[in-house]
Amino acid sequence: MMNATFIKKKEFLVCVDSDGCAMDTMNIKHERYFGPLAADVFEIKDRERFLKYWDHVNLYSRTRGINRFKGLVIGLKDAAQHGENIIDITNLTNWAETTKELSNASLQREIEKIPSEDLKKALEWSIKVNEGIEELAGNDAPFEKVRESLMKIHEVADIAIVSSANSGAVLSEWERHELLPHVDVVFGQEAGTKAACIERLKTYGYKNEDVVMVGDAPGDLDAALKNDVLYYPILFGKEKFSWERLVDESIEKLTSKNYEGEYQEKLVKEFNDLLDAQ
Repeated sequence: MMNATFIKKKEFLVCVDSDGCAMDTMNIKHERYFGPLAADVFEIKDRERFLKYWDHVNLYSRTRGINRFKGLVIGLKDAAQHGENIIDITNLTNWAETTKELSNASLQREIEKIPSEDLKKALEWSIKVNEGIEELAGNDAPFEKVRESLMKIHEVADIAIVSSANSGAVLSEWERHELLPHVDVVFGQEAGTKAACIERLKTYGYKNEDVVMVGDAPGDLDAALKNDVLYYPILFGKEKFSWERLVDESIEKLTSKNYEGEYQEKLVKEFNDLLDAQ
């Protein structure tokens, strides 16, 4: 499962996001940990408004699935604009916009260079989030049809997890639900952006038209577009349908070289229309 041991075995590559795509964990993580803990650590007074906006940004808009630190910056800036007494987050904002690795380890290195309050609070929040997520063990589960779909896809394609979530959490969740045997390699947030991970995977010899990124968020689509590879959307609220269609229809389109063009455009429009309707 380590990246260094990955070997290309098949002509096609399917990259799969984890939270909100394969694992039904995205909503509960944000509603129970990400948002409430941000409100705690940054001493938000109007929690109801803050948490409603937090869920909109992270779950129900074009920024769905955004990295936790970038989402934190957006949430805190909005809170400040609505009268919350937010500390100066200049250093946090600059780091989130420029770092090549949006992770706790990278943030800790930044704190060693610039020991500012905003950076320290962001790390405190992120650590608490990870601790909270560990408590979910046993309460998480893959969406319906995910395991069966991965088994079928693996017959014709290599499979890579490409996630912006903490690698430890991803591995724990996928192993607990017996999904890892159907995966060839795992890239979590420590490996870099999703776009960078796909770019790295392409160096193993896959053609652009033979790679598809399966995801539930605009960031997944963006990562695919940056690499000129294909995209398949897992529609939130329609996850079972999405996984069934992926296996019953879209993988055949991929392997028969009929995915690009009209079919791809139809899927992306369907995805964007769903986000815009929220």
